[in-house]
Amino acid sequence: MRVDLLIENVRIYNSYFKIFIQGNAAILDGRFLYIGERAADNFEAAEHLDGQGRYMIPGLIDIHLHIESTMVTPETFSYGLIRNGVTTIVPEPHEIANVFGLDGVKEFIKASQHCVADMFYAIPSSVPATSMETTGGAIEIEDLDELLRTERIICLGEIMNYVDVITDPDCKTNHILNHIRTHYPHLIIEGHVPKLLDLDLHRMIYSGVDSDHTHQSIEGMEARIAAGMFIEIQEKSMTPEVMAYLMEHEVSEHYCFVTDDVMADSFERRGHLNHLVRKAIGMGMKPEQAIYASTLSPAKRMRMYDRGVIAPGKIGDFQLISDLEQLTIDQVYKHGRKVYDVNEPYEPIVHPPAFPDHYYQSVHMSPLTDADFSVSAEIADGWYACRAMMVKDGSTFTEEQQVDVEVRQGKLNWQDSGYGLIATFERYGKNGNRAFGLIGGDTIKRGAIATTYSHDNHNMLVVGHNPVDMMIAVNEVIKNQGGFSVAQNGEVIASLELPVGGILTEVLLEQVAKEVEQLRKAMESLGYRHYNPIMSISTHSLPVSPALKITDYGLIDVNVGKVVPLIIHN
Repeated sequence: MRVDLLIENVRIYNSYFKIFIQGNAAILDGRFLYIGERAADNFEAAEHLDGQGRYMIPGLIDIHLHIESTMVTPETFSYGLIRNGVTTIVPEPHEIANVFGLDGVKEFIKASQHCVADMFYAIPSSVPATSMETTGGAIEIEDLDELLRTERIICLGEIMNYVDVITDPDCKTNHILNHIRTHYPHLIIEGHVPKLLDLDLHRMIYSGVDSDHTHQSIEGMEARIAAGMFIEIQEKSMTPEVMAYLMEHEVSEHYCFVTDDVMADSFERRGHLNHLVRKAIGMGMKPEQAIYASTLSPAKRMRMYDRGVIAPGKIGDFQLISDLEQLTIDQVYKHGRKVYDVNEPYEPIVHPPAFPDHYYQSVHMSPLTDADFSVSAEIADGWYACRAMMVKDGSTFTEEQQVDVEVRQGKLNWQDSGYGLIATFERYGKNGNRAFGLIGGDTIKRGAIATTYSHDNHNMLVVGHNPVDMMIAVNEVIKNQGGFSVAQNGEVIASLELPVGGILTEVLLEQVAKEVEQLRKAMESLGYRHYNPIMSISTHSLPVSPALKITDYGLIDVNVGKVVPLIIHN
């Protein structure tokens, strides 16, 4: 019998029994034809591969991530995925959508057309995430219809504005959910429901949202599974207690591993979804269970019934592993064709520029002066209670703390308060909004950091301890048409250019990784104490992530979903 590829002498992962079976596998026309004991004398194979007793597992599948979080283009991202054994992903491009709207999503999908990894897209459902921020673009109901009609869409991306879903029947998000349930009743709806329990959680599920990828606790995870919700475990949820729960209970059909956001330096150094699988094994999870949670379980969630398993008729995506505990990847195959070999050169193939010309000119701001960081207070001089955003290592959540700060000659004397200033400036040329707040905790203690990589609105965000450094950092980002800048003592000490929409670069992954590492070290040199300072500062402007955040509308009390004043006075 004719086949294209025969792999002999391998330990094949059987997803249905979650065990390894010694045998052989045959592939025809990009799909598995046979898995079992039959060998070369039964097949006329165009290519033979001696597995040398190695482990053969399916290509990994990541069903919740944002390519823009790595700050690279889809092709560069795919290059990184393949060498880490990830062959299928479900990216949600809501970052580029916040900058360019529907056109941004379509251009992003177009830019992935040459990728080796399969990319089935999630429609950004919450653009903007709330009504309390200015963005460059928006996704409306008619845009959903357009994308579902013309693009390779697999689900509605994470519903983020859970407060409005629960409290405001007439909000935009509820209109979107009603439209999807009415016209696309079988479309999967992904969710973002941090900390919700009991009636509020059940109301979200009732609305059609039946997954959650946010930071999990045992209580929250049990409540979600009990109510029929699917859990997507990202690294920050891989705590000892959560992992013990997953290992000790029969819940393998109710969760999978996802990456959500991966910084370029981590991608280069540690890997991608394979890093989470390796970590799970290192925490005591059986390899068979960890592999299931990153292959067949996510495939089932997204109804991708043609992959995630080595079985007849399934797509021939697999990898050969020499060390199962370390998940050491020797070779990766896509549709039965070798696309990566650890012993052969692996060079990226890119086709820049990948985007229209105007995508490289999206920061519409004039340079600032140090006077732009003077905070007016139209009240009598004196001491007033003010809200301060407190940064916490270990989480992208923040807390509100009330502190006393002096108002002197109509200005908030923030420089002598013991706290830094956080400010955001609308950068799309729409309204010129700006807002200010105080910041403390595990953030910088000197200098300044500015960025347009600020979730999800991607306005200009800056944190600092003196106006000059803040001005210098912001103006460097404006000059570069987006990115990050770190300033200290009147000079730029680190910079990362992100000229595509102010959030992406077309530089290759290895170089981006080096620049991100330098950026991280510069931020830490200013006193930032956080496991991921880049993601931490980027989410200071995310008004759906608890508890106190900032947009160009002002400080946002996320838990109640409203703008609150910096200065608290009667």
